[in-house]
Amino acid sequence: MSRSPLPARILIPVANPLTAEELIKLGAAILDKRGELTALGIVEVPEGMPLSEGATRARHARRLLQRVLDFAPEGTTIHPIVRIGRRAAEGIIEASGEQESDLVIFGWGGKAPNARNGHGPAVFSPTIDEVVRDSPCDIAVVKQRGATTIRRILVPVRGGPHAELAIRFADAIARTHGATVAVLHLVPPGITATVRAQAEHALAAFMKEYLHGDGEALLREAPNVRAAILREAEKADLVVMGASAEPFGSNGEPYLFGALPESIAARAKPTVIVVKTREQIASATFDQLAARAETLAAADRAAEAVRAVPARVDRWFGESNFHHSEFGDLARLTALKTKQGATVSLVLPTLNEAETIGPIVERAIKEMVERFALLDEILVIDSDSDDRTRQIATDAGARVVSHSEVLPRYGTFRGKGEALWKSLYETTGDIVVWADTDVHNWHPRLVYGTLGPLLHEPRLQ
Repeated sequence: MSRSPLPARILIPVANPLTAEELIKLGAAILDKRGELTALGIVEVPEGMPLSEGATRARHARRLLQRVLDFAPEGTTIHPIVRIGRRAAEGIIEASGEQESDLVIFGWGGKAPNARNGHGPAVFSPTIDEVVRDSPCDIAVVKQRGATTIRRILVPVRGGPHAELAIRFADAIARTHGATVAVLHLVPPGITATVRAQAEHALAAFMKEYLHGDGEALLREAPNVRAAILREAEKADLVVMGASAEPFGSNGEPYLFGALPESIAARAKPTVIVVKTREQIASATFDQLAARAETLAAADRAAEAVRAVPARVDRWFGESNFHHSEFGDLARLTALKTKQGATVSLVLPTLNEAETIGPIVERAIKEMVERFALLDEILVIDSDSDDRTRQIATDAGARVVSHSEVLPRYGTFRGKGEALWKSLYETTGDIVVWADTDVHNWHPRLVYGTLGPLLHEPRLQ
């Protein structure tokens, strides 16, 4: 049996974390068992303002996105990230490339008839339309209607790569929920017995190729395809269907997924997922192509301006401005570290810190070694203290070295810099965190506030 792999990296743009549960659970069901979900928040900064102005809103968005972590089924890896940009679509496209996404899943609340996207009225929304047209990877648009219990999944098919993607996703969701997949194929009324037999054989072969179980084959004669699908949808908890080929209707209105799937998504009672493989929209008239070429050229110029070094630096500062409270869940942070196979060393430089070093080491061990295995090593590197610093740190449970005894062939010099660079020789962690020791109100956030961004955003490493 031939099977295409399920997506290993799924990107889910999240406009409202409170309504994202259905999207996250559907994404987890479609995901390859070794894959990862990324929940993406976008902060839009208007033209004329530095992108770094979005830093505060980005921190707030990251805190909100933490809520989606509770929606992921056990064993599913999910990363919340926030990107800053001029337009949401631009941020989604860039993030999908950065994450090497195989699939982008959009939630769709309904049509926005007054919104325009440069190609006429928006089909789904200006953001979704633009991302779908650029097709960075496979796309799924979910008309959300709160699918919780899924026992029957309807898949209307006509063949082709979009239908294959639809049935593959439906099969994965069905296996997660223990549901039945009903594959519907419609034929014109009054066909001959021979033609009907050929259609039945083709439908059976299609299902055998893409379903793990037997499924339910539905061959129906119908004069009105849309009405027939909507009738069958009333018996289902979820509808999954592929895009159709036509780019424009008879009135010139654009179809991103085809008139039929878009109509079913808008009218069916259960949740509907419409999927499209990574293919270019079919060609249109010369005038339409010329208009699109100019729009694309303008978009390319705008994108190139955003990629200029000052803008990239400005955006980096905005997106990389974190607060320790975003990483206060040490269980999740430890799980993320374990998933990445990373090790972490904490280095505590000291010089006559007998008054403070003991409680610091004890708290670090209690909170980040014993309670949560966030740290793999705690090293106190001492600059030849003449008080009891080294003995107190040793008694508290740390490994203690004097920097003057490390790499003596390079000499030894007074100063904190000496301790810090020599600590890199003494430690074994993939990530090394330094924290000051001359403070009385020392808190583990001094460690996880630094470590959190590195584990949540590997690109920062």
